Amino acid sequence: MKAQAEPACPPSTAKRRGPVSHTVSRVARLHRIAAGKVLKKAGLYPGQEFVMMYLWDAGAARQSDIIKAVGLDPSTVTKMLQRLEQAGHVQRRPDPDDRRGVLVEATETSCGLLADVEQAWGDLEDQTLAGFDESDRAELARLLGRVEANLRAETADCPEAARASECTEAAEGGS
Repeated sequence: MKAQAEPACPPSTAKRRGPVSHTVSRVARLHRIAAGKVLKKAGLYPGQEFVMMYLWDAGAARQSDIIKAVGLDPSTVTKMLQRLEQAGHVQRRPDPDDRRGVLVEATETSCGLLADVEQAWGDLEDQTLAGFDESDRAELARLLGRVEANLRAETADCPEAARASECTEAAEGGS
């Protein structure tokens, strides 16, 4: 039997000092994995539903506006749009107000995807909150809203936080 090497550092107290932050990080990772499973049934990758929700609500938009709205890296959004275009869910057309610009818009074909996305998000909600009664769900939503407000205030000066804020507002129907 091989001897176990001694750790280079003493045991970490990070989990004990930030148990909620540790749990939120783990939950966020697992939620994204679960979202990937339910979105796969609709033929989407996680994040693409945010692009589609934005386009369904906003209509034709410049790629730069989509990037701001969904709060993702420009190269990630470019790849998402390419995949969505190949699947027939979005199309590009010249911007009539700017000859150099291009608008991206949801296609009529994508309207069938809307019901799939709504179903996927409903299924994800049911899986995530299984065993919670309505008052538990409302309380969790209220508490997470407070957590979000705290983090939004703390990260107000970060460009990636501004994009995430716009993404949250777009998903909630604001924007």
